[in-house]
Amino acid sequence: MDMIWMSLALLICLLILLAAGLWVAFALTATGLVSLYFLSNIPIGQSLSTSFYGASVSWELAALPMFIWMGEVLFRSRLSEEMFNGIAPWVGRIPGRLLHTNIIGCGIFAAISGSSAATAATIGKMSIPELTQRGYDRKQILGTLAGSATLGLLIPPSIILIVYGVATEQSIARLFVAGILPGLLLMVMFAGYVGIWSKMNPSGVPVDEEESLPLAEKFRLSRPLIPVILLIVGIIGSIYGGLASPTESAAVGVALAHLLSWRGGSLSRANCVEALMGTVKTSTMIAFILVGAHFLTVSMGFTGIPRDLATWINTLSLSPYMLLLALTAFFILLGCFLDGISVVVLTTSVILPMVQAAGIDLLWFGIYLVIVVEMSQITPPVGFNLFVIQGLAGDNIIRIALAAMPYFLLLMAGVLLITIFPEIVTYLPSKMGNR
Repeated sequence: MDMIWMSLALLICLLILLAAGLWVAFALTATGLVSLYFLSNIPIGQSLSTSFYGASVSWELAALPMFIWMGEVLFRSRLSEEMFNGIAPWVGRIPGRLLHTNIIGCGIFAAISGSSAATAATIGKMSIPELTQRGYDRKQILGTLAGSATLGLLIPPSIILIVYGVATEQSIARLFVAGILPGLLLMVMFAGYVGIWSKMNPSGVPVDEEESLPLAEKFRLSRPLIPVILLIVGIIGSIYGGLASPTESAAVGVALAHLLSWRGGSLSRANCVEALMGTVKTSTMIAFILVGAHFLTVSMGFTGIPRDLATWINTLSLSPYMLLLALTAFFILLGCFLDGISVVVLTTSVILPMVQAAGIDLLWFGIYLVIVVEMSQITPPVGFNLFVIQGLAGDNIIRIALAAMPYFLLLMAGVLLITIFPEIVTYLPSKMGNR
């Protein structure tokens, strides 16, 4: 019971610091200092310096700013407009018609940005005014965008998967590949729901001129998508084939992103500076959170709380399914108040011993965790995607959250499917061999 009270005391300390407005990284570090000072005899200064250095020199972490930079460059290009124009001709005869451009567009941009917020902003600034002007149901416009933008956390290259891989010492390449099939599964589920909804609500889906376009014209309009698709295939294919590490493929992706931006006529000095500054700000924020979380993890290890907590959980004799059910509720609740990266780095030090003790594959658990965190991106009060879409659309955030609710439930169904059929996650990584 002492362990439970100590855990609660540290949790309350962390929550007080966060509620006071302290940056997440500093709140994590301060909580680690408190735990070392009161619950161990370890030299604080030496532990702090060693932890900060150890968390900063990870080679795998070098992929993070590269993928962020690639997304920042493409975010400022004409990619969203080209994607919309290239996708629209092919969905004219599918139930739901142009609503599918949100789903497919978010899936494509997710594969080149790795960020949920960037995906929502990039696709939303093009699709919201366009679909609204054409007379599509406003609720479905916002719902498809909010739900599909969460794919930016899952479809590789995913920033949050890099964070999870570094925090848990899992192969980032295998995590990337593991996210492919679940990401495609969720896209199909979203598209299926839109198709069913459109059949039940035909007035919300007007007839578009793209339905009557000849095949040759559709291919002509889709030509701008070819470089983007080649970029995605090049990044994921080089990792899967063992030709390049995630860090190396990220560097190639940055170069190709600049080439695509130059080809589209949007590569300017101002855009380059903005992309670099955006990369520095985002990368620095994540790096600070990671080093703070690493120090808290080390501090918690010295106190023995994670080991004792895992032992206590084992005495409850929870089955792996019951443990996952409890963790799902916990992550959704936590995600209502923190962003996805903070959720991952905050919980790994305490949760992983329980997960390992239950015999759950850490690779599978990473994908499960990301999907659950995706759900929290569209739940108030701190659903980041909701804020991004509110800034683009100007609608009430509660209305946007209600529009996203069906997609929240579909994400829940996705968690259930990968739990019942874990091969959805593990099949492709198993084919990578020792790469």
